[in-house]
Amino acid sequence: MRGVVFDGKQAQVVDDLDIREPGPGEVLVAVRAAGLCHSDLSVIDGTIPFPPPVVLGHEGAGVVEAVGAGVTHVVPGDHVSLSTLANCGACADCDRGRPTMCRKAIGMPGQPFSRGGKPLFQFASNSAFAERTIVRAVQAVKIPEDIPFTSAALIGCGVLTGVGAVLNRAKVDRGESVVVIGSGGIGLNVLQGARIAGASTIVAVDANPAKEAVARQFGATHFIDASATADSSAAVREILPTGADHAFECVGSVKLIRQAVDLLDRHGQAVLLGVPGFKEEASFLVSSLYLDKTIMGCRYGSSRPQRDIALYADLYRQGRLLLDELVTEVYPVEDFAKAADDAHHGRVARGVLTF
Repeated sequence: MRGVVFDGKQAQVVDDLDIREPGPGEVLVAVRAAGLCHSDLSVIDGTIPFPPPVVLGHEGAGVVEAVGAGVTHVVPGDHVSLSTLANCGACADCDRGRPTMCRKAIGMPGQPFSRGGKPLFQFASNSAFAERTIVRAVQAVKIPEDIPFTSAALIGCGVLTGVGAVLNRAKVDRGESVVVIGSGGIGLNVLQGARIAGASTIVAVDANPAKEAVARQFGATHFIDASATADSSAAVREILPTGADHAFECVGSVKLIRQAVDLLDRHGQAVLLGVPGFKEEASFLVSSLYLDKTIMGCRYGSSRPQRDIALYADLYRQGRLLLDELVTEVYPVEDFAKAADDAHHGRVARGVLTF
């Protein structure tokens, strides 16, 4: 079968992958669509260290083909959106409703794939850039059949991360102010999360002026072109003189992390969603935090996927959550190189690969 494999030096589309049968508590899914997220590119460029060879992809949707023993919540033929959380469901963190903190779901990649008799790792417990993949039962969330696969795929990472960061982690309230630094796939979902939460002032900051229209479509009340001003922080302060209640950094730049912290009002929260290099350090004025300001990390939108994916699917069907509009371009999996180049250069909000 086809898939995208990174061998430690390059990523390429292959057609000779094999996958084992699902075991107890597992689900075999025929992937129909998968979003290309910057985390996949970060594996290729080394920003996210991951052992090769690995089948890439982690934002997918498809149809259940088979289930292992003990799986009852989905059956063959069901449409599902896939999460990356292979959480155990039994540890203290899972019991507290914090599956993103499950220690058994992080840093333990499986090897359900093989190629030429040699095993390949699975990226983010998902590997959606393959015609078929195996996930834990908890990762397969049933969705209505009227949601297009190309849109449903994006729920599993970009939407869970961006919207979840607003609703679950920051808990943005009605009437509050939000600054979103970066209007890519994650940033757009933060923008629409802020809109859904009822924020009154939502400022998008991006160095690409072409992103203004889509940022406003997703919820921005103001847009600042960082390439057209010497001081984008000052431009934000013209809109929010005392600072923002919430500032989300969605790029992964330590310089912009500092900017997010500096833009906070009293009792404000800076939420870090972008991923810098794993050894990079950011700095801030310690004295700036003594007015009850907070710097918050956020993994995967602090999501509970079985709950949140169903919620977001419902919001989409109500017209309140935009999914179709996130899909800038659809590519056959054979055009992975073009899709990756478009994503790398910011030509797309989200490119989606199809099988």
